[in-house]
Amino acid sequence: MIRDFGTLPGRGCVRRATISGHGLTVSVITLGASVQDMRLEGTDHPLVLGFPTLAPYLDEGRYFGAIVGRYANRIAQGRARLDGRELHLDRNQDGRHLLHGGSDGTSTRNWMLAAHEPGMVALADHLTDGHMGFPGNMLIRATYLILPGPALRLTILATSDDETLCSFAQHSYFNLSGAATVGGHWLTVPAEHWLPVDDDRIPSGPPASVQGTHLDFRRPVRLDQRLGGPAIDHNLCLADRRRHTPREAATLRAGRLSMTLRSTEPGLQVYPANHLRPGAPGIGGAAYGAHAGIALEPQLWPDAPNHPGYPSAVLGPGQVYRQVTVMSFHDHHSG
Repeated sequence: MIRDFGTLPGRGCVRRATISGHGLTVSVITLGASVQDMRLEGTDHPLVLGFPTLAPYLDEGRYFGAIVGRYANRIAQGRARLDGRELHLDRNQDGRHLLHGGSDGTSTRNWMLAAHEPGMVALADHLTDGHMGFPGNMLIRATYLILPGPALRLTILATSDDETLCSFAQHSYFNLSGAATVGGHWLTVPAEHWLPVDDDRIPSGPPASVQGTHLDFRRPVRLDQRLGGPAIDHNLCLADRRRHTPREAATLRAGRLSMTLRSTEPGLQVYPANHLRPGAPGIGGAAYGAHAGIALEPQLWPDAPNHPGYPSAVLGPGQVYRQVTVMSFHDHHSG
């Protein structure tokens, strides 16, 4: 089912496509190719944070459910060297750093609805050479497909006609319980290392062991044990390079529901919505406050172009960037 979701000034109508199958129903809007709603049969609340109208997505709902890029996370000082060139990128974080591809990154753009079937929706975007300071005309296609399980598989493909930087992330805020916060959720991430960062959330050096830190989620941790301590907004290192097939990146559980996240990406940014303050009503009518959801963002490591030891973010001309991320859901009461 496709319907209009509102109008972006100068960017046309935002469409909302709903797909369903195997007990899972997902709605995706063309703004940012964003997951706007996600429902599991037998559960009376959504599994992600979202808004029933377009306006909040332009304000407090920025990044909610979106695909962020062409470079997810941060690049320090909006600068990077590529093939002997120094790139000067959009500095949309406090005027100092690039964040999520810049002020006109893919999360802010009205993607094209490319294909739609009962259990699948595909969206596409085109970024021009020089867009946000990045070289190369880039074509992007994102496909959401519901699989048995049920599971939602996201495949992101991108190509460029010039050497460029490329890293995308899906930025849904998950809440499996429907409670006001995710404090009662249990999180597991099989990461042995994390990236220490400075006050601007820019990586400050090589990976460090999670042992003895508030970022050790190798065994299940109830989030309310960590939310009152040092702020969590960090990349956990799953691997030192991208993988061809998805591997387990995280498990989130609340009560009878759980979600297992698998991805090809070598990093997982964990961010429990520290910044949220009640504003526009979300789906269901309640406004979202701090820790109302948790973002689990599979991606390359932040600021990788400025750290030779990090996984490479370089996409050559004619090469194909391919990310596969799978979100699998289980109702433990139904067997």
